[in-house]
Amino acid sequence: MTDSPKPFHIVFLLFDGITQLDFTGPAQVLCRIPGAVVHTAARDIKPIQTDSGFAILPSTSFANCPQADLLCVPGGFGIRDVIQDEATLQFLRDQAAGAKYITSVCTGSLALGAAGLLEGKRATSHWAYTGLLEKFGATHEKARVVQDGNVITAGGVTSGIDFALTVVAEIAGRPMAESIQLSLEYDPHPPFNSGHPDVARPETLTLMRERVYDKQASDLADIIDRQ
Repeated sequence: MTDSPKPFHIVFLLFDGITQLDFTGPAQVLCRIPGAVVHTAARDIKPIQTDSGFAILPSTSFANCPQADLLCVPGGFGIRDVIQDEATLQFLRDQAAGAKYITSVCTGSLALGAAGLLEGKRATSHWAYTGLLEKFGATHEKARVVQDGNVITAGGVTSGIDFALTVVAEIAGRPMAESIQLSLEYDPHPPFNSGHPDVARPETLTLMRERVYDKQASDLADIIDRQ
């Protein structure tokens, strides 16, 4: 008879305005680590509104959250409130102090930075916000997944799946990571080659910057500079 695997506690920060795939993509992968116990933490246990029109109910408040083995901060437009909320930043600091892995997806890295957890680290974020990392003493590295010690940051949204598989390989071995990838049929062949500024059509990139990202990045820069 084999012993049950030791619990591996995974804590995701939830907040209003979260990009749900930043959270649900990695969660779908990481929950399959042997012994994984997933916790979704918010200041209060009340529905958290996602960017996709539905809400998620956290499993725990900050006050009652177990110590994470892996702490993950997803991103989303709500990150502007996160980086201004001292209670949330202190929660991240407290959890990071005992975590084996401190991680983020997309603009979640800005919350790690605001909590003082990226100083001197190589890191990444969503492509539209990578220029903000230096404000936290971090150095941007152009990659979908960047690991510097126990700090692992992922690029925008879908990069979170790559990040999660990277973590699984480190924790449970490559065969486990490959089996999870196969079980999820994660074999992306997108219909368009437009998933990164390096390959998107210039007019598409300009449109997205003008309609969404330039203003958002500017607003975030102002918030960070005021702190």
